Amino acid sequence: MLNKTAAPARGARERSSGDLDQLIHERSRLGLVSALASHKSMSFTELKALLQISDGNLSTHARKLEEAGYIECSKGFDGRMPRTEYRLSASGRRALNKYVAHMEALIAAMKK
Repeated sequence: MLNKTAAPARGARERSSGDLDQLIHERSRLGLVSALASHKSMSFTELKALLQISDGNLSTHARKLEEAGYIECSKGFDGRMPRTEYRLSASGRRALNKYVAHMEALIAAMKK
């Protein structure tokens, strides 16, 4: 069953085992957390190029994931250039693993 409700604030992400995490399910956010799962951290520029989305879309999706506690953001400078780095949090990794397990179970059920 898909959960169609708005994403709750940080810490309020209680879900039943049958619900698909809609925050991660959206294509761009799934790409973002998947990319971060395979890297220690990635810059805004690296994620933008990899996901092939606009600055505004990346900012919006990253903010939603950050508000949920799934990713962490740090801002600094590389010389005089601003640099934003993202990394997957422990709760983000757990949420992604749960999402993948849910999808694998759906695929297995479809093959029966």
